[in-house]
Amino acid sequence: MPSTTAGEPIPIETSHEDMIHDAQLDYYGKRLATCSSDRTVKVFDVVGGEAQRSTGHTLKGHTGPVWQVAWAHPKFGQILASCSYDGKVFIWKEQQGQGASPGGWTKIKEHTLHKASVNSVSWAPHELGAILACASSDGTISVLTFKNDGNWDAAVFEGHAIGCNAVSWAPAVQPGSLIVPQPSNTVPGQQPTAVQSVKRFASAGCDNLVKIWGFREETQAWVPEEVLEGHTDWVRDVAWAPNIGLPRSYIATASQDKTVLIWTKDTPTSPWVKTALDPSASSVSPTGGASAPAGKFPDVVWRVSWSLAGNILAVSCGDGKVTLWKENLKGVWECVSDMTS
Repeated sequence: MPSTTAGEPIPIETSHEDMIHDAQLDYYGKRLATCSSDRTVKVFDVVGGEAQRSTGHTLKGHTGPVWQVAWAHPKFGQILASCSYDGKVFIWKEQQGQGASPGGWTKIKEHTLHKASVNSVSWAPHELGAILACASSDGTISVLTFKNDGNWDAAVFEGHAIGCNAVSWAPAVQPGSLIVPQPSNTVPGQQPTAVQSVKRFASAGCDNLVKIWGFREETQAWVPEEVLEGHTDWVRDVAWAPNIGLPRSYIATASQDKTVLIWTKDTPTSPWVKTALDPSASSVSPTGGASAPAGKFPDVVWRVSWSLAGNILAVSCGDGKVTLWKENLKGVWECVSDMTS
């Protein structure tokens, strides 16, 4: 497969005073949120691919480095979640200006049930409601649910020994629902039966494991459904690929052991099968001449992220490179682009 050359990256001056740990575009790609060890979150408008510093907002309140930010779906309003080393998760909301008073960001929720650093926050698919999963170094996972009466409900449960590094939600649609005939019990003029949605997410831990959690409506509890074993060191990140209802599910995991594993599940009843990305076999070599063993990246792999369609995976490595991977028609994952930060 011919390699694609990424366009020239555009540097963005954020005015953060320390290392930037995360940067997230909102649903429309019109706003950029960043967070830093300087204990702040910043929000910028993006115009023509460039962040406008003149319209930037700085959100203060955390008392430690801020590790991650996450935008809620716009149907819930302009809402941003942030998590920090201080053990807290803040939910921020942008209030529209009324008359002469300017609008701005205000903190609408402070989640303080964790006893150590909160390393990751992830909003559930919007079809499930305003639900936020949080992963903490205290070994627990919490799930915040925004109720219609304006209150938040919090479920906290043990996730991983030593600590939990990341969480990622499964798509709301059941795998295979696109090609399975739906019951045709609809009356003309009535809404068709909604596709069954499912509450499920994956977590990555310091116990070298990835766990899949499902919500049981009858007991109103989160239960571990499956455990994925394959890494030999801390699992730094997990990303569940978007799915439009095709049978196969994909999960990518990145680890301190310098590997990225792609987990595939062909049908809802199939076992998860793992495949390691192999930078040494790719036509675009992400090692840049550095000799890494087969199936290993040259450094610790920190983050993995899927494209909106779920067919391209971005891998962020400790050597400062981001590589893009795609599965070819033979089922082999190839590196199709290589970007040096």
